[in-house]
Amino acid sequence: MAVQFKATDRLMDVIAKDYRMLQVMSRFSISLGFGEKTIGEVCKQCGVDCPTFLAVINYIKDGAEDCPQDIENISVPSLVSYLKQTHVYFLDFLIPSIRRELLNSIDCSMQNEIAFLVLKFYDEYYEEVRKHMDYEDSTVFAYVAKLLEGELPKADDIHLVSRHHDSMEDKLGDLKNLFLQYYPQKENNNELNAVLLDIYRCEEDLAIHCRVEDNIFEPAVRKLEHDNRLKNPEHEQGGDETGAVAEPENQLSQREKEIVICVAKGMQNKEIADKLCLSVNTVTTHRRNIARKLQIHSSAGITIYAIVNKLVTLQEVHV
Repeated sequence: MAVQFKATDRLMDVIAKDYRMLQVMSRFSISLGFGEKTIGEVCKQCGVDCPTFLAVINYIKDGAEDCPQDIENISVPSLVSYLKQTHVYFLDFLIPSIRRELLNSIDCSMQNEIAFLVLKFYDEYYEEVRKHMDYEDSTVFAYVAKLLEGELPKADDIHLVSRHHDSMEDKLGDLKNLFLQYYPQKENNNELNAVLLDIYRCEEDLAIHCRVEDNIFEPAVRKLEHDNRLKNPEHEQGGDETGAVAEPENQLSQREKEIVICVAKGMQNKEIADKLCLSVNTVTTHRRNIARKLQIHSSAGITIYAIVNKLVTLQEVHV
């Protein structure tokens, strides 16, 4: 496992090792000018939950495999504030800024149809990102706020925060490829190359944001739900329309059952992700949980489980 940042590390050393942490600082409302202070000291000074800040920066540095998350110590309010600020950065600054750069760097004359297609494609991409983040801001975070008040509201499939993550990332990749393969650049265009670099950085930043939501935020919210169910046992009796009832540790969730069905039908992780509108990482995480709960680690074993439990018929099984 990679060496992780600790509360006793100087924040300036963290930035020197990975410049991406500047954005994390900003989204946690930590300003520059922290001198020789440690992460713990700066977080205390700025009113930031230090374990949550460390969880995010270590995850960004190392990724999910090398940085298992200690969800117990995550402050959900602090994480929600971070995610909201990230949304503001994308919607109000980065994506509009790249569009302005695009206008300045491409030939928008009537003869250049590719330029108009690029702008149209980019505007559609922005609209998709905006809708996704608006949904999280207005619905997902409102749901979490009720959980933080001790309630257990109906979820209405609230955990599909990763539903459009892959789609957003793929569209940005398509935009890059559109430039690289088809845009008629007649001479060296430093402005256009700079825009492409910004699009690459945006793609990386958005991917990190989506993974933080998938692998830190969503598990933290599920833990919050679980804790609230223990405090409100009446919810365990009837449950709600979304099946938000306390489940035995080894019982599959509805989403996990859907993935079991897909596996039994012979689908690969990417196909499952596309069908269920999830990220591949989320499908992988679900499959690990399924293997842990069922103690079944092969696709054949999962297929047998699906047949025995009447999740699929023999005719539906991929042989």
